[in-house]
Amino acid sequence: MEKGLISVDRWSDHSQAYFLTHLHSDHTHGLSSSWTKGPLFCSRLTAKLFPFKFPNFKLSLLRILDIGPWHSFVLVSPSSGSETTVDVMAIDAHHCPGAVMYLFRGDFGCMLFTGDFRWEATDGRAKIGRTMLLNALERDRVNILYLDNTYCNPLFSFPSREAASQQVVDIIASHPKHDIIIGIDTLGKEDLLLYISRSLKVKIWVWPERLQTMHLLGFNDIFTTKTSLTRVRAVPRYSFSINTLEGLNKVRPTIGIMPSGLPWVVKPSEVNDNPVSSSISNHSGNRLRINGGPCTEINKKGKLRSVVRFHQYIYSVPYSDHSCFPEIEDFIKLVQPVNIKGIVSSSFCYIEPLYYFGRLCGVETSSQRLPHKSEWRDKDKNIGGKTKSNSGSSNLTDAGKRKRKIDFLGIHLRRVSVVRRAQCGAKIVENDSP
Repeated sequence: MEKGLISVDRWSDHSQAYFLTHLHSDHTHGLSSSWTKGPLFCSRLTAKLFPFKFPNFKLSLLRILDIGPWHSFVLVSPSSGSETTVDVMAIDAHHCPGAVMYLFRGDFGCMLFTGDFRWEATDGRAKIGRTMLLNALERDRVNILYLDNTYCNPLFSFPSREAASQQVVDIIASHPKHDIIIGIDTLGKEDLLLYISRSLKVKIWVWPERLQTMHLLGFNDIFTTKTSLTRVRAVPRYSFSINTLEGLNKVRPTIGIMPSGLPWVVKPSEVNDNPVSSSISNHSGNRLRINGGPCTEINKKGKLRSVVRFHQYIYSVPYSDHSCFPEIEDFIKLVQPVNIKGIVSSSFCYIEPLYYFGRLCGVETSSQRLPHKSEWRDKDKNIGGKTKSNSGSSNLTDAGKRKRKIDFLGIHLRRVSVVRRAQCGAKIVENDSP
């Protein structure tokens, strides 16, 4: 696509039309209440949440794109000066409220931007999105797929979010005398909290700003800011740490649950020498032994779904709003793009998507080698958060001097990150949004 026409999740470029996939902060870097560069296209739900995140924003700049139909608009080619028609379709990304993918069609060909997305084969919404996408591509082929490659690594295979939600319910039910702390972002994981509330028939505490978001989303009766009404609390992810849980346990028994696809680097508890129960009862009454380590459940396909206790007070559950490796592969097989570009150019487990999936695009995989260490030093930008390539969100701040990295199983982490997480738990900033 010719530069100067369209920007997706990039707010410093000079373009004629801007598209926002969703409201997580790593996709709005550079966007502010005073931003006035041009028309901003987004989903209807994102437009509803927008003033809460960006007060005093000039709302006349917002252009709502309903999910499903094609929308057409005319732009001017910067090089030729002639008018060109661009068609765009918004498709549910199944990531967080309001998140969408964008399918563009025009003289430049066909391009698909996933933004952040979760592509669950068994999910009803994903099935609708699959049909919508196939119908839209009936006479076109995607020339470039800009892909959420957050978990583009065979190490990652997650259960469905419904199955992971049940794991969380099982943990809570197995600790009836404990307070429960769940780490979440400022947007996302609502389905998990609703599942917990309906399964256990409890209200869930959230902080005041989060309660406003819940009300905007139409959830008026399930959430509260009164701690006396519930033992289950959803807290900001940045406040969730081992230090926090140890402090809370000095007052009353408390366990923490981190629903995330991100691996914790802290070593799992090896000795069952704590007041936390050493087994989890699932809601149907079956008990799953953990003995201080992984609690695993085998699904019908024979794959392991793991709940891990990384500390005597903390469980990690693989609930992710990003697609895991098998889901990414399924999506690419469906779309059959000519080329793929990952939107996460530097992360804790970055691997160029073509390294694994070039064969599905007719690209020689051998030419798509893994980056050499020296290349990582040159291109690495702020591994602590997600940094997007030119195809996605703007880069975040430069990390400055490079820290020594630990390399294991294709995952690159800075030593300082390993130490920090080992000492403090997953004190993850909002823009990790796993």
